[in-house]
Amino acid sequence: MERDLHYDGLDIPADIYREMVSHATGDRENEVCGILGGYPRDKKNSKKNLVERIFRGENVDRSPVSYQLDPRQQLRIEKELKKEGMQMLAIYHSHPHGQAYPSPKDVLLAVWDVIYIIIGLPGDEKQQVRAFRILSCEKEPAEKEKKETVREVPVRAV
Repeated sequence: MERDLHYDGLDIPADIYREMVSHATGDRENEVCGILGGYPRDKKNSKKNLVERIFRGENVDRSPVSYQLDPRQQLRIEKELKKEGMQMLAIYHSHPHGQAYPSPKDVLLAVWDVIYIIIGLPGDEKQQVRAFRILSCEKEPAEKEKKETVREVPVRAV
């Protein structure tokens, strides 16, 4: 399925959206993480990127400032998505003590061509849910320095 990357918005069914936020608010000490799977928009399908499944992940870092999905769990999720004809559309994680914006480490580790959703839990304020495309590309093959682009994209519960 060929993806149309000109549309980066993501529609999440309300029950999946609530489960994702519940996962994040359920652990206010450490970052949580997971994967959203579904069907990407393509040239034949004018529908928006549509999430069909949520996979809660285990953060093997067990840290308030970083996350890493268990690699074995990620492999199982990828196999299940492929079996069902779906793709990974988004990776979500929380910032249990901060804003819903990618940290420098988030940008550095963003290697997948997916949407990155961050659920911010700043103190007693209401949680924030924001989504981003994080694109990294080398300026010149000879240069080691990378140029990162962080662009917010629409995300909504439907």
